[in-house]
Amino acid sequence: MENKTLKDNIKEGFVASLPIVIGYFPIAIAFGLMAKNISLTIWDTSLLSILVYAGASQFMALELILAGVSPLNIVIATFLLNIRHMMMTASLSVEFENIPRKSLPIIGFGITDETFSVISFNKDKINLPYVSIICLLSYLSWVAGTVIGYGVGEILPESLQTSLSIGLYAMFAALLFPEFKNSNKTLLIALIAAAIYIIIYYTNILNSGWDIIAAIVLSSWIGVLVFAKNEEVRN
Repeated sequence: MENKTLKDNIKEGFVASLPIVIGYFPIAIAFGLMAKNISLTIWDTSLLSILVYAGASQFMALELILAGVSPLNIVIATFLLNIRHMMMTASLSVEFENIPRKSLPIIGFGITDETFSVISFNKDKINLPYVSIICLLSYLSWVAGTVIGYGVGEILPESLQTSLSIGLYAMFAALLFPEFKNSNKTLLIALIAAAIYIIIYYTNILNSGWDIIAAIVLSSWIGVLVFAKNEEVRN
């Protein structure tokens, strides 16, 4: 194996992080704009990106805040949406043998869908400097984009700010539709979740906020049962 210097590892991490940085920045700007549009303060908006650092969950949180959902329900809903990150970090942990244990919590915080993908496809390059640079630059891009987006919202006309709300749905569509091409199971689970949510929402079985939580939990449970049964039949 080629011996690389610290500079080499940092450079490789920088290059690998560029697509994520470029992708995160405009989405974070849209998040900042939308947060400004629903009258969150700059501090609350910034803390959402600094402490939560999960794009889909942050956008969902804005919608729940706008709908008047209680803070507890928002926390539960975002937690359920982010459970996948726990699985991602668990799968990567076996590759982090050469990384000091004290650094793992910080790296774990920096693992997102995108950083996970980049690191997973470059397992031969995994070391502390490489992984740290990818996570750090991606994180800074997201936080900086959020703050800039909020600042831009101060000078944009209100009508234009309102129109940017379409960014939320566009982002979820961009995340979800490519998965439909790769897996019919993803499409089925999405349809099940949508059906459950619609039924609960229009029958008023649960309060606002709990309808989303119930849809996530029930559709995931049904998916596990159905797909696990199919695998058993095949075997």
